[in-house]
This record gives sequence, structure tokens and C-alpha cells, in this order.
Amino acid sequence: MPHIHIKKFEPLDFPYKNEDVMFNFIAQNVLHEEEQLIHTTFAERSFFLLVKKDIKNDLLKSEKISRPSPNYIIKNALTQYAKASKAEILSSNVNDTSKNIHLEKEEALWSIYDFAKGFPQSKDLRIEVGFGSGRHLLHQAQNNPDITFIGIEIHKPSVEQVLKQINILGLKNLILLDYDARLFLELVPSNIVSRIYVHFPVPWDKKPHRRVISTDFIAESTRVLAPQGRLELRTDSENYFEYSWQTFISLNRARLEVNKNQEIAISSKYEDRWKKQEKNIYDITLTVDEISDERKIEGSFAFNSGLNMERLHTLNGTTQKIEGGFIHFERLYSTNDGRALVRLSMGSFERPEHLFVLIAQDETKYFPTEPVASRINFITHKHLDGLLHG
Repeated sequence: MPHIHIKKFEPLDFPYKNEDVMFNFIAQNVLHEEEQLIHTTFAERSFFLLVKKDIKNDLLKSEKISRPSPNYIIKNALTQYAKASKAEILSSNVNDTSKNIHLEKEEALWSIYDFAKGFPQSKDLRIEVGFGSGRHLLHQAQNNPDITFIGIEIHKPSVEQVLKQINILGLKNLILLDYDARLFLELVPSNIVSRIYVHFPVPWDKKPHRRVISTDFIAESTRVLAPQGRLELRTDSENYFEYSWQTFISLNRARLEVNKNQEIAISSKYEDRWKKQEKNIYDITLTVDEISDERKIEGSFAFNSGLNMERLHTLNGTTQKIEGGFIHFERLYSTNDGRALVRLSMGSFERPEHLFVLIAQDETKYFPTEPVASRINFITHKHLDGLLHG
């Protein structure tokens, strides 16, 4: 992750613009004076830089939740802040802030809100969850130009590398998304996907709740898959295979196929590694037979207004449980212009959202983006509004 160590952090006179980077406001953690957030806009992205102060030196880097892709955006913002504040740089891994020639085009990189505005139209649509190096995804897209592929990955360097390859190869049928696939599926219309690939997901043996395969994920996959569509899991982990098989077989009705050490047209770099180690490769395929009902989710993420810092201090650090979900108030910040910023996680226990809420006396809003428009998020939002303004 791009970062810069400086001798001493100095705040600017916010809002402050340096070249084409805008530093809008700074927010101070109310419990930890060594942590601050700087709201930044650059290249049509809105995100936070994180300041961590220490006795020996201070650290500037990107804040994890709002971190944008590609990396040059963060590198530019960090460099421009250090330059504007005349910081003494002690060390840095930001050695190149230029935009890679193969990242000049970003049409293939969508945000979750692009999908919310309108889903891509295609006679055949396929999704790969956690594409990693992208070898399988790129192979499929190259060899099936009439099929639209959506690749989902939360590892930003992987997203950037595959975006480069899309531009180098001139692919027009591949869309990338840096987002949690479990949440993304809730936005996908019913019966429009022919394949969902889940190849070599992280086993998460110590944190099984983070696994992609779950009862809810299978239910959403079944809904979005067209008749004869397939959900394909491929794994080298015996633990993951056994867990997934038990999850699949617990369905009331399912058409399942299991294969072991089956060759496919293209293998990932992970699969090549496992084969050299003579590990077994397991496949579970679920085929959908029925047409699903269209999913209709209605709600609003509007807030009432009012700023009550005493209430926010009371909520800070607490977890509020509701039926089917929760709200955890992770951190509370106060901004230089008299507002409050709350970092929280909310939604379902299996696939929570991590986001910010910006609160002023006359307006409260999610910041910089709203949650996914899911049933549990609308329910959780209503409860959150009551906690903040009730």
C-alpha cells in the first residue's frame, strides 16, 4: 500500500487545493489524538487519507474503507499533501505518481453505483468471484467475445493488473468491480447469469464466517442464474470442499456434480502451484433448473437532521444488534468545520458493510457513498437513523 513517513505532520488550511488534488477537510479521532483523516478528491474519486502520528515519525497512507483504484490516485494525493505541507519525508514507497500508460482507459473498471444505475445488457453474462491474477477470467473473455464477463476482486493490485491486460488486449466484453461479491449479487437481476465461477477462494479456516460460499450466497446465486446456469466452485482445500459440500447438500433441492482433479481449459497460477505440490483439486457444480421471481427491494437511505455530540460519544465503540443484523460504531471523529464523522460497520453478520456517516446540524448522509440497496441495509439504516436522531 502506498505510504509516506514524514518527520512531523502539519495540517493545511482546509479546504486546500494543490494542483489538481483537493483536500476538503480534516477529521480528528475523538479518542485517539494520534489518528486523523483527510477527505480528498482527485480524478473524480472521493476518499480519505489516514494520518498516524508516532513519537519518532508520522505516517501518511490511504484509509482502507474508501481507498480507490488504481493506485496512482493515492500516490498522487499523498505526494501532493506532503508537497503542500512542506513535510520532511523520511521514507516513502511512492516512487512513481504517473499514470501507467496501460491504465489510461478505465472504462472497464466500474463502481457498485454504476451497476445500481443500470445493469449491463448481454445475451450471455458470466461472473467470476475473486479472479486473482485474472488468468482464467482473461482467457474466457478473449475466447468468448460475444459473452459479457464481470470480474469481482477486492485485492486492489490484482484489479489494477487485470485492468492493464484488458487495455493491452483491447477487450470490450470484460467489466471489473472492486467490491464484496456477496453484496454485489443482491443488485443483480434474476435469471440473467449463465455462469458464476468461484475458483480457489481463500479458505478462511480460522474465520469461516468470511468464506464466500454460504447458504445466503448460494441462494442469491440461484436467483440470478438462468435455467441451466451453473455455480462452479473449484478449490484445493479439503476443508473448504467438505464445508462447501455440506452447505450445498443442506439445500432442500439441488442438482449437484462433484469432480476431482478435473482438467479445465485454463488453470490459474494457484492451480499450477497446487499441481506441482501434487495436491488434489475439487470441483462442485450446482445447476439451476427453475426460473426465479424478480427481486424487489424498496427503501430509502435518507436521514433526519441534527447533531448531538453527547449522544455520539455514548454510541462510540458500542454494537447495536437488530433482527438479522447489527450496527457497530467503530470510531468517532470531529471535523475542522464543526461536523462529526462516524466510521461504522452495519448490515448482516455474514456480509457487513463498512462505511462512514457525516453529520452536520442541518444534514446527515453516508459519506462518500451510500450502502448497497439491500433489504437488511434498509432495515439497519432505519435503526441507525433512530439512534442518531431519535
